[in-house]
Amino acid sequence: MNAKIKVIFFFLLGLNILGACNTNIYKQGEWLYNTNCANCHMEDGTGLGTNIPPLAGADYLEVHRNQLACLIRYGVQDTIVVNGQIYHQAMAGHANLTETEITNILNYIHQAWGNALAPISLVEVKEQLKNCQ
Repeated sequence: MNAKIKVIFFFLLGLNILGACNTNIYKQGEWLYNTNCANCHMEDGTGLGTNIPPLAGADYLEVHRNQLACLIRYGVQDTIVVNGQIYHQAMAGHANLTETEITNILNYIHQAWGNALAPISLVEVKEQLKNCQ
């Protein structure tokens, strides 16, 4: 009986360890992106024609890196230019997202769809949010 309990215990322990191993470190960011952003920017980050800018291959992500957290939190009312295309469509903010969630979304976007941008830290996001204008 004792041997059976030990076998079951170690089997369940092994399953637990395997379940905790996730090769996609951006999984939460991907889920948050799909929940909050994909309706407009599309699941593949291509945007929506001349209405919604793409995030895949977007020069805006690197050029305006220091404003991205503010854009997610408070939205955009101004005209923006992405890859030479002018976009006039306003973007609603996501005031409900935490600093950590914004960080996870940005890090997902920075590595998704062929993007290869440097990761953004939680400290960087907090600093950006303190300085939103």
